[in-house]
Amino acid sequence: MLVFWKQKLVFLSVPKTGTTAYQQALAPLASMVILDPPELKHAPLYRYNRFFRPMFEKAAGCDDMETLAVMREPVSWLGSWYRYRRRPFMKGRANATFDVSFDEFVEAYVQGKPPAFANVGSQAKFLEPRPNGTAVTHLFRYEDQAGLVAFLENRLDTEITLPRANVSPEMELTLSPGVAEKLRRKKPEEFALYDSIRHG
Repeated sequence: MLVFWKQKLVFLSVPKTGTTAYQQALAPLASMVILDPPELKHAPLYRYNRFFRPMFEKAAGCDDMETLAVMREPVSWLGSWYRYRRRPFMKGRANATFDVSFDEFVEAYVQGKPPAFANVGSQAKFLEPRPNGTAVTHLFRYEDQAGLVAFLENRLDTEITLPRANVSPEMELTLSPGVAEKLRRKKPEEFALYDSIRHG
């Protein structure tokens, strides 16, 4: 999570959406950089609403902070998790994906209680608006990097050069038609939210 106090902007860090590169590029400009623990670095909107927003309002008298987040196309997002959990340092861990296919990974993900290797959360839940009206102000598709960079350069009045950071191994991943259909049927909220984001 990055907080740009003067610009009234909080950049929420949705896992597997390239935010590590933005953190590295923009940290010098930020008023607050939350890197650890992961539960705060990757604080979803509900955690921001519960802890950070009240702090900004009560301690600093600021009630007009805007939020920014990035969402990745759901199959691509799952593919990134699958590839990330096949990196060498995952050897021997319960949540590694060395011994399962991408189809098996996604089949496990859509279960009510997914096993450790497929327990990766939900982008829709991460970004879900709160009952008090708190919602993500600016939501970009991961695939629209040009739009995101242009927005940030304008808002922060800076030029952005992104490093390559936290990149998962390259791997061609394709879901079988049946599994792809099951994913859409079991997780419609993921696709509905992604499809609702204006592109460009």
